[in-house]
Amino acid sequence: MSVRDSLTTFLSNEPGGGLDAPVARAVLKISQAARGLSDLVSLGLLAQTGLPAIPGINGGGDAQAELDIIANDMMLDALSEAPVAMVASEELDDVALLDTGAPLAVAMDPLDGSSNIGVNMSIGTIFGIRPALYPMGSRAAAVFEAPGRAQQAAGIIVYGPQTSLVLSLGRGTHIFILDRNRGEFVLAKRDIQVPRSAKEYAINASNYRHWDPPVRAYVDDCVLGADGPRGGDFNMRWIASLVAEAYRIFMRGGIFLYPGDSRPGYRQGRLRLLYEAAPLAFLLEQAGGAATDGQTPILDLVPSSIHQRTPLVFGSVEKVERVAKYHTDPHYSAERSPLFGKRGLLRA
Repeated sequence: MSVRDSLTTFLSNEPGGGLDAPVARAVLKISQAARGLSDLVSLGLLAQTGLPAIPGINGGGDAQAELDIIANDMMLDALSEAPVAMVASEELDDVALLDTGAPLAVAMDPLDGSSNIGVNMSIGTIFGIRPALYPMGSRAAAVFEAPGRAQQAAGIIVYGPQTSLVLSLGRGTHIFILDRNRGEFVLAKRDIQVPRSAKEYAINASNYRHWDPPVRAYVDDCVLGADGPRGGDFNMRWIASLVAEAYRIFMRGGIFLYPGDSRPGYRQGRLRLLYEAAPLAFLLEQAGGAATDGQTPILDLVPSSIHQRTPLVFGSVEKVERVAKYHTDPHYSAERSPLFGKRGLLRA
């Protein structure tokens, strides 16, 4: 078997300066922190940190496990050795300043899915890298008040049966696997493409009664399967780990929905635009997929604060576009009226 390229080799061959390029140096530092974090996660209940403990609330307003804090510190320590001016993290109330003269800014969720720590499910890290461009004298957070298309790179790291890095530098999306024998991430699949057709959708069906009518209509039609207007059967998936849901879609296609709903605090969704949705959207678009808030592309949205929340729909382009039609095209909601019953006469 031929020796696969390491992440270091891959980055050294990238145009724009190779390993000396600021983005490449930041990615390498994140990957080094991820290797250590993967080891810690793999210990589970054997770790001496009391991993399932929940000592507080993070900057995004969610419960904070001890490993969230450890992961945040590990990533900050690593990025302090990279050309990074500042970091916006789910675990911090405000932006952390590192080297204010450096060219990059990093937005990250150091440990996504930490509520799954105690049940041995996949969790992960999400990050987006962008230029540290802001007017003299403005506050640091202004760097992040730009569309997701400003990102120069993004990635997710999944700590599961394999530790996987899904990475894009704006020229395709690639998958690396942590080879523990070599002690480094190794290129496993170059230029992945989200499969165009799949019979899977992911949503938390327990919130059905809170959804807006277009989301209910979309899911109702999936549930009807071959007996409904979609003309085919579907399987529902729900892992409750964003990075795991995303990795499945990169591998198998389909669609993920976390809509806003009528519950207090959920009108604008629960996932964070800057350091969850935007990096994922960058990866997906580079892999031929799509990500929206239900209608608008995520990468076109501008955060008004570092912890701003957003509804999120992502996956195969055709499926994401179909969800948007349920919101905007009367033909996709006509079947909700008694005149047309459940199948609808206007549906294409």
